Amino acid sequence: MRLVASNLLDIKKVAQTIIGHLNTNKIILLNGEMGVGKTTLVKEIAKLFGVTENVSSPTFSIVNEYYGDEIIYHFDFYRIEDEEEGYDFGVEEYFDSGKLCLVEWPEKISTLLPPLNLCLEVKITIENNIRIYTF
Repeated sequence: MRLVASNLLDIKKVAQTIIGHLNTNKIILLNGEMGVGKTTLVKEIAKLFGVTENVSSPTFSIVNEYYGDEIIYHFDFYRIEDEEEGYDFGVEEYFDSGKLCLVEWPEKISTLLPPLNLCLEVKITIENNIRIYTF
């Protein structure tokens, strides 16, 4: 599927569509270059799940927890040097929790990810100031 967004209202619609395609594992892998809007999409998804607190990138903490209609785990693996760091803090337990997991920079922990058929992989690119989401 290919969706485009040129403003926040469009991104909210993209978030709604993505949520509609979740499988039972509820793991969303967000791929894209720095600055394409991965965290912006996470914010819109979190709002759809009733999160009212500030949603920000967990670049330094690696994972943030948000509370709304259910617990959401938001990961940012940009700064990890080695997959072992993900293993050491128990990322697999989060993935096995059944909670919604939103993962930025999943390629940094590729061997720790569940099989891709159990995840929804979203690629974000920008062309002419339009965000393109493919999954």
